[in-house]
Amino acid sequence: MTKKASPLDPYAASAADWRGQIRTNKRRTRFVIASFILIYLLIGLLMDAALLSSHYPAAPLSQVFLALLTFKVFPTITCITGAVAIVSLIITFAFHDKLMLLGTEYREITPTDTKSVQESQLYNVVEEMKVAAGLRYMPKVFIIEAPYMNAFASGYSEKSAMVAITRGLLEKLERDELQAVMAHELSHIRHMDIKLTLMASVLSNLMLIMIDMLFYNMLLGRRSRGDNKLVFIVLILRWVLPLITVLLVLYLSRTREFMADAGSVELTRSNEPMGRALLKIQGDYEQNQAAYSQFAENTNHESIRRQAYLFDPSQAGLRASSTTNDMFSTHPSVEKRLEALGLKKRD
Repeated sequence: MTKKASPLDPYAASAADWRGQIRTNKRRTRFVIASFILIYLLIGLLMDAALLSSHYPAAPLSQVFLALLTFKVFPTITCITGAVAIVSLIITFAFHDKLMLLGTEYREITPTDTKSVQESQLYNVVEEMKVAAGLRYMPKVFIIEAPYMNAFASGYSEKSAMVAITRGLLEKLERDELQAVMAHELSHIRHMDIKLTLMASVLSNLMLIMIDMLFYNMLLGRRSRGDNKLVFIVLILRWVLPLITVLLVLYLSRTREFMADAGSVELTRSNEPMGRALLKIQGDYEQNQAAYSQFAENTNHESIRRQAYLFDPSQAGLRASSTTNDMFSTHPSVEKRLEALGLKKRD
């Protein structure tokens, strides 16, 4: 009997330390979040220093910062920026599911509302992986009416979690591959890295807005030349922070994908279905690049979902928008993900 050809035929399996990788990625995720928070607090401290320097123009910057850091002068703006970040995060978490589905044609799948055998199979697979992952709550399941192959998970807690899968992915994957993809997405929920990624995204946007506000305020409102050093520091931050935030978001996103891939293997007890799914998705995007690019351009808010997607479309040459972030890939390459799964190309 002839063995059926597989996309994994050029790859050889090898051992991988999944638990060690998950522990390492969790430490890296905490590092990224801590970095964002420290930078955010630094911006608030700079605003306090700018205000204090305007009242005491003769005071050296070192004394201004020392007074704020030792609470001889209460860092009011720093506390306010921290409070604004917390409130913004709460609001974002509360409406995150709706935001992630904006611009798409979608519907929720329930046990009593399925329109095909494939949809019933999808719900059953998610339910199976929910049990395997040890989740207490069944995530909501959505199908997005899109021809390309992709999926994502979202939510601010396990109870509010959801998974979404495109029609293209549902129709083109075999059951064990679909199971591996859903195990990947439920691993995001189990690891709670979706919440951390969302937090990083919100903090990065807020801090860039605030550094611009600080820059223009100091540029237009300086009362003396005594704060030239502070203006110079803010000017440097205004150019450096966008690059730092992009790099940190990319670092976080790549980390979480390796982590979810490892979780998929742990739940399905095999690395081959996830490997085949990744190769099929990449090949499908490459074969239908023009059609999918056109579809993405006509879909509002598609760039919002890019970080959450299982596969980053830009790796196959698609560009849904012209933002700076599109110059970078938010996911590791499929080859690196396969290598992390213990699948290496044969020599």
